[in-house]
Amino acid sequence: MDQLTDAPVLGHITTFGGHPVCCAAGLAGMNALLEEGWMNQVATKEKLLHQKLQHREIRSVRSAGLWMAVEFESFEHCKKVIDYCITRGVLTDWFLFASNCLRISPPLLIHEKQLEKAASIIIEACDQL
Repeated sequence: MDQLTDAPVLGHITTFGGHPVCCAAGLAGMNALLEEGWMNQVATKEKLLHQKLQHREIRSVRSAGLWMAVEFESFEHCKKVIDYCITRGVLTDWFLFASNCLRISPPLLIHEKQLEKAASIIIEACDQL
C-alpha cells in the first residue's frame, strides 16, 4: 500500500483508482474478455458501425475499436440527434472537448444486432433533422 500513497497523493482511494480491489476486478474483467473471445470481435463490430453510420448529416466517424465519435456540423445539430436517441433507448452524449461529436462507447460484449439497432436509431435521428 505504501506504493499507492503518492503520484497522485491518495490516488488509491479514488473511484477508479488503483486500490487492490479495483486492480483485481480490472484483471478479472480483462481476462474474461480475452478468454471468452470478446476482443476478437471488436474489429468486426467497429467495421459494422462504420458501414451503418453513413448519412449526409454525418461529417465523419472516428474510432478506436468501439469508442467512437460521430461528427456533426454543430453542437446544436449533435444535441438534437442525442435527444432523439435517448428517447428511443440509445444512451449517448457529446464530448466535452468536441461538443459537435456524438459519443459511442458500448460494452465490448454487445451483440451485432444491438449495434445495428443503435446505428439505425442514429440514422433515424439524422433523417428527422
